Amino acid sequence: MAQTELNLDHDVSWFLLPSYWAKMLVALISFICFANSYDGDFVFDDSEAIINNKDLRAETPLGDLWHHDFWGSKLSSNTSHKSYRPLTVLTFRINYLFAGGFYPVGFHVINIILHCTISVLMVDVFSILLGGLQFSNKGRRLNLAPKTSLLAALLFAVHPVHTECVAGIVGRADLLCALFFLLSFLGYCKAFRENKEGHNFSIFWVLVSVILGAIAMLCKEQGITILGLNAVFDALVISKLNVLELIQKLLHKDKSLENSGLFRKGLLFRITLLMSGGASILYIRWRIMGTGPPAFTEVDNPASFADSLLVRAINYNYYYSLNAWLLLCPWWLCFDWSMGCIPLIKSVSDWRIIALAALWFCLIGLICQALCSEDSHKRRILTLGLGFLIIPFLPASNLFFRVGFVIAERVIYLPSIGYCILFTYGFSLLSKQAKKKKILAVAVLGILLINVMRCALRSSQWRSEEQLFRSALSVCPLNAKVHYNVGKNLADKGNQSAAIKYYREAVRLNPKYVHAMNNLGNILKERNELQEAEELLSLAVQIQPDFAAAWMNLGIVQNSLRRFEEAEQSYWTAIKHRKKYPDCYYNLGRLYADLNRHIDALNAWRNATVLKPEHSLAWNNMIILLDNTGNLAQAEAVGREALELIPNDHSLMFSLANVLGKSQKYKESEALFLKAIKANPNAASYHGNLAVLYHRWGNLDLAKKHYEVSLKLDPMAPGTKENYNLLRRKLEQLQKKAVFAGTMARVFVYGTLKKGQPNYKHMINTAKGLAKFQGRGRTVEKYPLVIAGKYNIPYMLNIPGTGHHIAGEIYSVDDQMLQFLDEFEGCPDMYQRTLMRIEVVEWEGKGGADEGVLECFVYSTTTYPPEWVGLPYYDSYDSSGKHGLSYVLRESRD
Repeated sequence: MAQTELNLDHDVSWFLLPSYWAKMLVALISFICFANSYDGDFVFDDSEAIINNKDLRAETPLGDLWHHDFWGSKLSSNTSHKSYRPLTVLTFRINYLFAGGFYPVGFHVINIILHCTISVLMVDVFSILLGGLQFSNKGRRLNLAPKTSLLAALLFAVHPVHTECVAGIVGRADLLCALFFLLSFLGYCKAFRENKEGHNFSIFWVLVSVILGAIAMLCKEQGITILGLNAVFDALVISKLNVLELIQKLLHKDKSLENSGLFRKGLLFRITLLMSGGASILYIRWRIMGTGPPAFTEVDNPASFADSLLVRAINYNYYYSLNAWLLLCPWWLCFDWSMGCIPLIKSVSDWRIIALAALWFCLIGLICQALCSEDSHKRRILTLGLGFLIIPFLPASNLFFRVGFVIAERVIYLPSIGYCILFTYGFSLLSKQAKKKKILAVAVLGILLINVMRCALRSSQWRSEEQLFRSALSVCPLNAKVHYNVGKNLADKGNQSAAIKYYREAVRLNPKYVHAMNNLGNILKERNELQEAEELLSLAVQIQPDFAAAWMNLGIVQNSLRRFEEAEQSYWTAIKHRKKYPDCYYNLGRLYADLNRHIDALNAWRNATVLKPEHSLAWNNMIILLDNTGNLAQAEAVGREALELIPNDHSLMFSLANVLGKSQKYKESEALFLKAIKANPNAASYHGNLAVLYHRWGNLDLAKKHYEVSLKLDPMAPGTKENYNLLRRKLEQLQKKAVFAGTMARVFVYGTLKKGQPNYKHMINTAKGLAKFQGRGRTVEKYPLVIAGKYNIPYMLNIPGTGHHIAGEIYSVDDQMLQFLDEFEGCPDMYQRTLMRIEVVEWEGKGGADEGVLECFVYSTTTYPPEWVGLPYYDSYDSSGKHGLSYVLRESRD
């Protein structure tokens, strides 16, 4: 396929680098432009497309991706945007699985790599588009325009309008589409490697090109346009058709048409393959979509809702001129151009008509040159430049169907290829005329440098929502959506006062902006400004009667105003418009609970958990309501069911622990309290209720400890201070009651400290304090006494009602001995010293024998491995007993 036209590089003063180094340079520059976006957050549409998209999660079957839109909604749904991009969603899912969650770094890095790869491929693409397609004798493609292809690739790599695609993770769709778009084009070029006959082509590579085009479309809808561009390239470069001459022959029915390249070189056959492939792809896409096009609102694309065809046409063309201006001067960039950002042109007297005239003046001039020039080289480059500029833009042009935006910078990622071709061709023409070519080259270098700096600046703005939204205020001050997003970002950070200001401005700019009304109403509701909140929410549902969220929030406000019947009606209206609305069922349950309609409340909360099994608040309210109404068994069952579904929710652990404590399942309750505290150690109520459990259980030392922690975290914790004072009074009373001779306390020992046992020596060692034997007794309640551990240590498990009445000895001890015993028993970690009732069996002391039952300190344990409960229980301990488990003295241990 030899090209005989003048080489475009001939008059250009630019770098000449080997292909490998040219690509390395392009990759490096493109990386520098967007590298600072690698650690950005999820911003703007990323929340809906990634964080809230259930298709990314492992539990969603992979097959669902082929039936859902880009946002995770069913394509058959009337609310679906019909954006069918399953392969893009698949890459998000892979990102999510490899990262182990929603960590944006991995997502951003892939986007940067994709843009660098595309920019490198552009070197090859531009070498074909600018220099033509020619192969060596060995079948290797030659680069006939190394300088201009490098310049065009650099222009593409550093264009600031690409920032949205690279720095915004949702732009992955455009990047993947562009990647396969270019691969399809390069694959089509491979079909024309010269052979001995010089005219044959490879059907295989034509079909590969069609398949790659289909893959591009599965990444984003624009991908299908590559098939049309391949056909244009085939006609102009491969078959070398003169379009104007062909049109003239068709009009005059010239017989020489049969001998033209249209038939000789198989062009019609190849175009038939491309058209058949494209038609098949579009048909399949239409069948998958299931219904008609998506329903957009007037605020998304106001021009498309204009009654006058003339007004629509004028505004569409004005939008085209603005897109062209973004390519020429990408300084004013905005994440969203809808909602009044660009007011409609309603009269031909509007000065903005000049932009339309300028656009069409340039386009018509370029088209005339592309069709009528006698220079075939010029015709080819201009036509290809216009083709790559216009054809990929057609799906966003509103010509075939209404689109959901006014201007979207991401959709000109592919059309910018055409811009780079035209810019580079213009530069070559100027270089040909200029006497000082180096000055012109320096000017172009300056443009490249400015674009690199602009890319870096714009990428930094895309790193966080706050920077992104605020950057738009100066570009689109009339855009209600910009003010709404700034307000939402401030509200999410807790700055409600500032958020109100921006929400009010959004409503002022667009009095029908129901989402701004809804969010503003929510904030006013939280600030107890209920009257204005109700007015805003009522207006929102009046403007959009099927706005379920606004109906629910209106119900919450009416509930707060104690207008319960109206609130109930609002909740049911919300559910009518959104059948699966767990949050609304939750709020409806709260209303019924306030009205003491307990059965209805439980049913509403159960509906919430059926629709959303991880709805922690609904589960908690069910447990609490059942607990408060005395249905402990049912509350326990619901709590266990909830924890199976949400095993790491500390609030559920806390609620179930309260129920188990009231059911006297102290050990299990304690374990759940401790687990909840580990997950949320600064919750005063968790420590306070655990203290109540210990208080009820008789473990007064630990009760005192957790009361004090709770009061430290929240000195005003309701009920905690009163309970703590009650505990302190009880401890003082017990201490007075337990004192013998004014200084002695009673201790009941049942293990190795008894007479004749290995550690009795400590009881008679006066260096450790005073201990006076008083008599023998046994526990009033049954407890398990086990011999456990490596050293055969006796433990009384603090599980009242299980095991035996345990026999032991009663001693009166002074403070010094009591302190020693605490240390010896490892209290409170290994054992806990609690007061227990002991029945006197034999008494030797003075006083107290006639009481029959005494309260004594006993060292038992609640901190034991679960398997100890299954060990043999004893009613009396003897280290040399028949059990054969002799106690190992401390000095004899390993």
